Amino acid sequence: MDGFWPVADVLAHLAGRWGVRRSVRDLAGGAAGHFEGATVFSPLDGGGLLHEESGTFTWQGVARPATRTLRFLPGRVPGTADVRFADGRPFHELDLASGHCAVVHPCAADVYRGEFTVRDAVHWRSRWRVGGPAKDLLLTTDYAREG
Repeated sequence: MDGFWPVADVLAHLAGRWGVRRSVRDLAGGAAGHFEGATVFSPLDGGGLLHEESGTFTWQGVARPATRTLRFLPGRVPGTADVRFADGRPFHELDLASGHCAVVHPCAADVYRGEFTVRDAVHWRSRWRVGGPAKDLLLTTDYAREG
């Protein structure tokens, strides 16, 4: 992606349905997989968005259904988001005012380093590098607005 597209209000920008394509690479072992599906950002009572992802994850030739749910709540700064897991635990902040955001999320012995980039009004990407004693993964997800 060349250049970034600034987003004044993360929640307003993400609302709606997005097609999702994710590649997953195990950098230590060489295995690879991919996910294809959709993410819907729908309004939550009290503000924010419910992120519901569903599709098919294929790992080493085996395909299976996969889902993920997150909560994108209004952030401390107007236009940003406080991203939480489905159970309410904190995940990371998201500020796309410059069209780019880098975050770090420690998870037990692992560290998740995320980078979010917005290319234009209908395309954005997340990249997660996951490192730890038993993990060395790269997850790259491309989103394209549907409808």
